[in-house]
Amino acid sequence: MLSQTLPKTLPWRRHVLSKVIITCAVTGGIHTPTMSDALPITPNEIAEQAIAAAEAGAAILHLHARDPKDGRPTPDPAVFMEFLPRIKQATDAVINITTGGGLNMTVEDRLAAPLKAAPEMCSLNMGSMNFALHPLAKRYSNWKYEWEEPYLTGTKDFIFRNTFGDIERIYKMLGEEHGTKFEHECYDVGHLYNLAHCLDQGWFRPPVFLQLIFGILGGIGPDMDNLMFMKRTADKLFGKDYHWSVLAAGRHQMPFATQAAMMGGNVRVGLEDSLFIGRGKLASSNAEQVAKIRRILEELGHEIATPDEARVTLGLKGADKVSF
Repeated sequence: MLSQTLPKTLPWRRHVLSKVIITCAVTGGIHTPTMSDALPITPNEIAEQAIAAAEAGAAILHLHARDPKDGRPTPDPAVFMEFLPRIKQATDAVINITTGGGLNMTVEDRLAAPLKAAPEMCSLNMGSMNFALHPLAKRYSNWKYEWEEPYLTGTKDFIFRNTFGDIERIYKMLGEEHGTKFEHECYDVGHLYNLAHCLDQGWFRPPVFLQLIFGILGGIGPDMDNLMFMKRTADKLFGKDYHWSVLAAGRHQMPFATQAAMMGGNVRVGLEDSLFIGRGKLASSNAEQVAKIRRILEELGHEIATPDEARVTLGLKGADKVSF
């Protein structure tokens, strides 16, 4: 009798078993070359690891550039253009370029490569914050390059600037003029309210794509209760007009990604967010992390979204409309 009174497809079942978009953040601007030999530095290394991550199941590739001489983050469009066309030619993954860049870059620096490339997606940080990496410097004593230690220790007095004026400018220059959509990076609950304000101003077109971020010193902490709180707040502010994903720093990467997928969200992994594949074991590549989260999710009954399925879900303009 019970089966006759229940709907054929339960709402929670539809919600939980939807396809999951995997994003891979390939190199970032946080970790330094001393921390892992697997961290891709040169354009060739970035291209090779990005392509392998896509082959392992990543629908979206989130990309920064580094100076090939010493691995420091660079905003130079010429460096981006050494790997962007190669990745596009080798894979159909969505290419998502940073507008956050690296520490101490100006907004002009951070926009240089995206404006030249006009990608389908860009990351967009939704608020200014203390972005503190200085505790990482205490773990190392012998550095490959002289820039690394001061780069990290200098974050003790660093504020990562993302004002409402900056956000509006990035929206108009990339969103309006180039049709780029955004991965809205929210490091704390206030960033969700910032995005709600921006939507009230008409700056973005729903549905928006949230990246809820946990475990960066200066942002919300890596507690599962905080994940629930951020999700409830997003539901209250955006209703059905959003998609969401989760990344968590370091050892929290896989547990948070798994929990997010179980709640109906999407996931982000990659060496930008964690250098490890297990307790005390450095990952050998970005693809290894993608393969691991894919294996976990498929064991739990989830299907993994293809790049074209991600494009449809997120309302992207298509790879044929970029400038690389």
